[in-house]
Amino acid sequence: MRRPVLIAVAVVVTIVAVVFAFQRKLVYFPSPGPLPSAEEVLPGGRDVRLVTADGLLLDGWHFEVRDAPATVIVFPGNGGNRLGRVPLARELTDRGLSVLLFDYRGYGGNPGTPSEEGLTYDSRAALDLIDGPVIYFGESLGAAVAVELATHRAPLGLVLRSPFVSLASVGSHHYPWLPVKMLLQDKYPVVERVSSLDVPTTVILGTADSVVPPEQSRAVATAARARLIEVAGADHNDEVLLSGSQVVDAVLSVPSN
Repeated sequence: MRRPVLIAVAVVVTIVAVVFAFQRKLVYFPSPGPLPSAEEVLPGGRDVRLVTADGLLLDGWHFEVRDAPATVIVFPGNGGNRLGRVPLARELTDRGLSVLLFDYRGYGGNPGTPSEEGLTYDSRAALDLIDGPVIYFGESLGAAVAVELATHRAPLGLVLRSPFVSLASVGSHHYPWLPVKMLLQDKYPVVERVSSLDVPTTVILGTADSVVPPEQSRAVATAARARLIEVAGADHNDEVLLSGSQVVDAVLSVPSN
């Protein structure tokens, strides 16, 4: 084997090894704390503490509405922290639903390091905090977390915004030159899991989504036998997909299903 070929092979092996070692840095993008109190961001909000099965204490905000038909548990995507989900909480509470916003481990000043197993513990801790009917709202990576939780305990309904087929599928879309499926430690097999659920589900996607290909969200909708809402021209982080009227209306429609 000639020297240039050996060098090329060595470079590829090195790149793959680095990606494998630091892959979660390419998946999770937490914004740190500290964050204000719940009362500071929305009147009547209450600071809460989630206790995970592996012993972590995570911070969250509970916005309770009297006589609400359900509490919406918001499962964030892979970036930011719960402060960025306040506009959605404001819209939902104004329309009569209670809301729980929380951050995963490693986000918003919480201890720990995010992983698929860790976020599973975190979602269960969030659910344990709520008495009564619940709706799961998951955005992008959070849709995968919400779907997994639904296999543990079914909600009134699922609203999945920009869900992907699996982490490997969306990873391969962005890194087609890497053996993503072989390298990934975290799997998030959304289609596999959602196809086994019997829960009223709505999938929302932006037709110009540059992070999760719209066809992947459509595949999730098909597997879930879900109502599909397509927001024309919307990209992944556009405001219309974060707290727009179509998103809010989709959540509000769940209690009447």
